[in-house]
Amino acid sequence: MVCPAVEVKVELTLLEKDKEADVMSPNGKASPFSDCRPNGALGHSSDEDAAAAPLRLYKPRDYVEASVCHVKDMENGQMREVDLGSGRALLIKEHGDFSAIGHKCPHYGAPLVKGVLSKGHVRCPWHGACFNIATGDIEDFPGLDSLPTFQVRVEKDKVIIRANKQDLQSQKRSKAMARCSAVINSSTGFSHILIVGSGPAGLVCAETLRQEGFTDRIVMCTMDKYPPYDRPKLSKVCTEIQNTPQRLHKDYPHKDFAVAVDVKTKAVTFQDGSRMEYRKLFIATGSKPKPMNYKGQDVRNVFHLRTPEDANNVARLANNKNAVIVGTSFVGMEVAAALTDKAHSVSIIGIEAVPFRKALGEKVGKAIMKVGSHPWEIYPTTSRTPSSLKEVVLKSGKVLRADVCIIGTGSGPATGFLKQSGVHVDSKGFVPVNKTMQTNVDGVYAGGDIVTFPFPGRSNKKVNIPHWQMAHVHGRVAALGMMGRPTEIKTVPYFWSAMFGKSLRYAGYGEGFDDVVIQGDVDELKFVAFYTRSEEVVAVASMNYDPIVSRVAEVLGSGKTIRKRDVE
Repeated sequence: MVCPAVEVKVELTLLEKDKEADVMSPNGKASPFSDCRPNGALGHSSDEDAAAAPLRLYKPRDYVEASVCHVKDMENGQMREVDLGSGRALLIKEHGDFSAIGHKCPHYGAPLVKGVLSKGHVRCPWHGACFNIATGDIEDFPGLDSLPTFQVRVEKDKVIIRANKQDLQSQKRSKAMARCSAVINSSTGFSHILIVGSGPAGLVCAETLRQEGFTDRIVMCTMDKYPPYDRPKLSKVCTEIQNTPQRLHKDYPHKDFAVAVDVKTKAVTFQDGSRMEYRKLFIATGSKPKPMNYKGQDVRNVFHLRTPEDANNVARLANNKNAVIVGTSFVGMEVAAALTDKAHSVSIIGIEAVPFRKALGEKVGKAIMKVGSHPWEIYPTTSRTPSSLKEVVLKSGKVLRADVCIIGTGSGPATGFLKQSGVHVDSKGFVPVNKTMQTNVDGVYAGGDIVTFPFPGRSNKKVNIPHWQMAHVHGRVAALGMMGRPTEIKTVPYFWSAMFGKSLRYAGYGEGFDDVVIQGDVDELKFVAFYTRSEEVVAVASMNYDPIVSRVAEVLGSGKTIRKRDVE
């Protein structure tokens, strides 16, 4: 079956420009990359390739050195942000040893000093990403970059940090990538690994393969005309944005096509009739908006907010005009919050009277509800096929002026093209996978919003968790599985949202919770809510209570159980 979506085929010859490694590691030892060769079951770098990898040789003036504190100024388990003159670093003391890394999370720039330090890594207070304090490597998502590390020494009870000025300014580092050794020809109808989808799961899968030493051909297919970008910004920012790239790769040969998968022949067929065979396949096509029936479906000012163009058009049309958001999902509420200071009026309409009631509970939903909700229907008031929407008419008879309308009534898995492919799809359109993200077909993997996977936090019950962070994890687990290095998901689901100037954090898997224990002031939107099933805390949400959610995620990630009585 051929999917009608327009897509782009991306040749990943090298995922980014060759990264150069510093000669020295934080403690003055040889760089951890200097004597390591990439490994992988499907492709390997030769000794010559490793030896030829360029090293970045710094001159003394490229460094800054400063005494930042006395040994006794810090206790074990303490973090401190210190100024080196040319930039700041995060100084950490754990088990009597000092280490220094970048002080900002490379994802959105959160101050890591406000995060959670535990057992050799620090967890971001905003979105839960974890970094190894010795190597700076990212250990849990979201995000793609790692942190720079700096040399630390103690002289006469003074703690001295020596850091490269460029690393101090950038506050991020990309892991070394293996080179592609395959003969590159865009017309070649074979790829060792074919990735369908360019969201976070597909991108992290490709980057993990290269980081772990995979040197054969990788081709990425995408419905977007852009390289991978940070899609959550579309609803949270909702301003005049263009492409917001996570990674911009050097070469992107474009080709319009729609995909059909045949696992028997291990091939994917494109809209133009061309065909590509693969050895391994990773499917991560994400979600698509659920259809909504209304008269005049060709109207130009109704959007589902799926692309940067949608966000740009919404921002333009809503400026000092009347905006209507259909649906009280996170996307709908985020858009409403973003437009509050831009539009003349913002109306939110939906089936349920309280937004987020199922996910966050009624008390929390009411606290963050700014606009009333009502059952709705849309009736354009012009011709049978109007050029633009004018009004939204509710069942109550109330008429809302609508210069722009955003539909946020939910989404479903974009897996229609997998029918008759041989890949099992359940009755709801989700693709079941095992612990290594492999489908029912050997060599075919899937991840992101489209899958149900065994979740350790629920005794390996198969669940669907359509979080941006979880998709990153799926991509890495799938890549390692393809390379014959199976690993399992150990992360704690982490979600965030921004509404009406407030940030919501959420960690865990709270589906089916039977009680909510709330601390703080819900009406003032400064609270933490613990979601429980029986006597066990299964999830936590907070506003203006950082870093409590990251702290709970750290506890849950360690395998410990938090009881209801512990938080009451």
